[in-house]
Amino acid sequence: MHIVLYQPEIPQNTGNIARTCAATGSMLHLIKPLGFSLEDRYLKRAGLDYWDMMQFRTYENIEELLDMYPNAHMHFLSTKAPRDYTETTYGFDDFLVFGCETRGLPESLLTKVYDRCVRIPMVASARSLNLSNSVAIVLYEALRSQDFEGLLKAGSLTGREDESAPWMDYI
Repeated sequence: MHIVLYQPEIPQNTGNIARTCAATGSMLHLIKPLGFSLEDRYLKRAGLDYWDMMQFRTYENIEELLDMYPNAHMHFLSTKAPRDYTETTYGFDDFLVFGCETRGLPESLLTKVYDRCVRIPMVASARSLNLSNSVAIVLYEALRSQDFEGLLKAGSLTGREDESAPWMDYI
C-alpha cells in the first residue's frame, strides 16, 4: 500500500504515520510544502527507530505524484466524500491520499476525483479526526480486506521476562 500526505503540517502526525508505514510495509509519499523539516526532532521522535524500516519520497506538488503513477488506483480521503471507506475495494498497490491537518485536500482536486473519494463516518458535529488516526483506520481496513497478506498475524509469549512480575498475581 501507499500512503500519500498532501502538505502535512504537524511533524508528530507524520512521524506516527511513518511508524505505521514501517509496521505495515507501506510506502509514504509526502507532497510539499511540508510544515516542518524532515530533520525535525518531533518527527524523528514520533517515528522513533522506524525511519530506516520504511521507504518514503517527497514531491514538489500533487501533479508530480500523479504524473509518476498515472495508472495507480487512488482513494482520496475527505470529509466531503460521498461514501465511507468500507464501501470500496482496495488492491495491494493502491494509494490512500490524505489532506493536510487544517485544510484537507483542495476542492479543485476533489472535484476531479470525487468518484474515488471516501470518508470515515463520524457524528455531524465533528470536523475531522486526527490525521495519523485516520491513516491507521483506513490503512488497516485496506489491509484487513487483503487478509493482512505479508504481515505477522499472531504473536508469542515465549521469551517474555515480565511473566513473573508481581502484578501478574492479580490477573
